[in-house]
Amino acid sequence: MRRRAEAWERFSASNVPTESEEVWRYSGIDAFDLDAFAPLAPKTTVGSDAALGLARRLADSLGPRAGLVVTRNGTVEAIEMAPSAPEALSVVATPTPSGDSAPATVGVVGHARDAFGELHDAFVTDVVVVTVARKTVVSDPIIIVHLIEPGTPDDPGISVFPHTLVDMDASSEAGVIEIIAPAAVGQALPAGDESDTTPTATLVVPVTELLVPDDSHLRYANLQVLGQGTTSIAVQASSVGRDASLQSFTASLGGRYARIRTDSELVGQSGRTSLLAAYLGTGEQVHDFRTQQDHHAPRTESQLLFKGAVADRARSVYSGLIRIRKGARGANAQQTNHNLVLSEGAHADSVPNLDIDENDVRCSHASTVGPIDEEQRYYLETRGIEPSVAERLIVLGFFSDLAGRAPFPGVGRWVEEAVHRRMAGRLSAQGATNG
Repeated sequence: MRRRAEAWERFSASNVPTESEEVWRYSGIDAFDLDAFAPLAPKTTVGSDAALGLARRLADSLGPRAGLVVTRNGTVEAIEMAPSAPEALSVVATPTPSGDSAPATVGVVGHARDAFGELHDAFVTDVVVVTVARKTVVSDPIIIVHLIEPGTPDDPGISVFPHTLVDMDASSEAGVIEIIAPAAVGQALPAGDESDTTPTATLVVPVTELLVPDDSHLRYANLQVLGQGTTSIAVQASSVGRDASLQSFTASLGGRYARIRTDSELVGQSGRTSLLAAYLGTGEQVHDFRTQQDHHAPRTESQLLFKGAVADRARSVYSGLIRIRKGARGANAQQTNHNLVLSEGAHADSVPNLDIDENDVRCSHASTVGPIDEEQRYYLETRGIEPSVAERLIVLGFFSDLAGRAPFPGVGRWVEEAVHRRMAGRLSAQGATNG
């Protein structure tokens, strides 16, 4: 209980973030009522056939896998390893911090902690720990499905705290896919059509830590399709060593307010990261991305490309920082954020930043916010394509290049299908209105 109590003390002594802080600018956090949520009491759950069946369907849609982990409201319910999984691959559930038995690596990634991070540490129940031994190659990904069950009308406002740690040893290779979805989704991925529309408020605070040491290589994807009553405040933190690489891909489609903070530290010479993300907001959704590409070592390289679209009254926020520290000579960092605004009531903010303390480096950042290119629309319409169909085709093309760069073929296909479903839904609604 000591670890939990200490985290609670730190949370009690801290202040909830405000929009006056740059990393929370434009977020709307000032209107957030944390007191409306309460953590679930820690308990031992019994595997649900329905939950396990759903998780398997979600995982099956993404292709072969080395293993499947299923959590429900942050508690691990099942771990299934494929016969082909190497013995040097370990996937376990570690209770923490209530049992004071967290592995020594938990929490070592140096991401900034705020009140939500301390709250997570105070109430996290299980940590999913994926360990890859030295010189081990795991060809198929480990898939982790986090199922979120909302509160009931009599007990609304629950909060849950999933946690994943990927701890690789030197000269190893592996892949991990995380899916965070409502437990009530009645179909396999891709969702992307807001199939869970329960209004019950739920707070989800996921933390993912990726430790990629010297000469190791990790492919990682995160697919978020939470229901419309959900607020998600997530952290993805990584540390990349010498001659190591991380390919990361995030797709955010669900949630009422969905925030992901991505802190990537390049701590070893010639380490490389590729950070990709796709987001699509409709209705009154808010997608909020904050990134930090933090170069500590010489000749490190980071490439970031985030692309999103917002329609109806949805909003998106992107704020990114490239930091080149003293001693990181020869670093190369690129940061690009593109946004499509599909409706007059939608809005997107994009704020790239640089902080450079070394010479002999290459850094670039670019951002765009605007409507669909009228020349593209005109080109399609002059060839007999209806305006609403032209919009859908342009949005699909906007995301297709990003989907093609996903670290897993199944994830790329999922993104394209999910965007297609969401845009087809908009087309149906427009058709009904216009008819």
